[in-house]
Amino acid sequence: MDIKNIRNDFPLLKDLAYMDNAATSLSPETVIYAMNEFERHYRSNVGRGVHRLTTVSTQRYWDAHRKVAEFIGGENGTTVLTRNTTEAVNMVACGIKWQSGDRVVSTLLEHHSNFLPWMKLGERGVDLALIEPNPDGSIDPGAFESIIDDNTRLVALTHASNVLGNVLSVKEIASICQEHGAKLLVDAAQSVPHMPIDVEDIGCDYFCFSGHKMLGPTGTGILWMKDADIDPLLLGGGAIESVSRDKYTLAKGYQRYEAGTPNIAGMIGLGYAVDYLERQGMARIENYEKKLTRRLISGLEEIEDVHIYGPLEMDQRIGVVSFNMEGIHPHEVSHILDEASGVITRSGEHCCQPLMEYMGLQNGTVRASVYLYNTEEEIDLLLDTVEEITRRL
Repeated sequence: MDIKNIRNDFPLLKDLAYMDNAATSLSPETVIYAMNEFERHYRSNVGRGVHRLTTVSTQRYWDAHRKVAEFIGGENGTTVLTRNTTEAVNMVACGIKWQSGDRVVSTLLEHHSNFLPWMKLGERGVDLALIEPNPDGSIDPGAFESIIDDNTRLVALTHASNVLGNVLSVKEIASICQEHGAKLLVDAAQSVPHMPIDVEDIGCDYFCFSGHKMLGPTGTGILWMKDADIDPLLLGGGAIESVSRDKYTLAKGYQRYEAGTPNIAGMIGLGYAVDYLERQGMARIENYEKKLTRRLISGLEEIEDVHIYGPLEMDQRIGVVSFNMEGIHPHEVSHILDEASGVITRSGEHCCQPLMEYMGLQNGTVRASVYLYNTEEEIDLLLDTVEEITRRL
């Protein structure tokens, strides 16, 4: 990977060591250009009209859907544009015809976005069963085997933890779900940007992720469905094939789930983000990030009074590293890293309060998360700053 040229595509990196990628990644110039090109040269609604502008915008919007579907190996399913992973998960939660006594199985690793929608179903008589992780965040797939019963309609779990960085064995869990007749939803917000993905190989039914974590624009996300078997969250223009005074027929494909004018520029930009990632190669990105993560964890292990959470081995983790410093609030550590060295990290509970409570981390953690444009020098800068903080305690 040509890191120097990659970094030239991200002007913000001239002044910062940006390691808050698990929250939001940066966008390269090609993505920004593609969105501006839409606004300047062919801004028009999609799927409505036959004039030259709408013809171009509709084609590029459709192309972006195709690019994203191919990127995750999901050409045979339905790829729907959403605002983010949160909306994608909620579309499934609201779109299934639940019955009292149904059951959802999830874990304590989940982001609030893949936790609260299932908790709320309790108001409709749906039971939520939670699996507790091991101290390093891992969960034995056998735990799903023992908890899934005949009433389980859905298993909803993260592919990779946004706090601990561990990767779950979603393919093995998918097989267990299939044996019991339960569907599987995967929150892939932290996995799609950082590793090769093939949803058909995984065997899941619903796959949700965000554009803004994979070099794309904010306000973009994806719900991929093996079968388009949920009710649309919204009805309106663009989602129907025909309407009369007393009935309507829904459109086929992703259109039935995208009522109203969508984020056209955002979807086109997301398509260009996919192009960028594919040019670099997802396997190369994954290997490079593991190299950075190994350096970061090894360095933190050597610093006195630093506690690291999550797996230390590289084979089942992504480049999300949570740590704390003895006697210092995570917010203070993150603030010092920013002010003293321009190292941008995240601090707090990371929208995972049940997990933090389970781990006894009242104030959360400091979280450094790497991406393809980070460097070994930036890792060393973070480590040097953390070590300097400990010396001044």
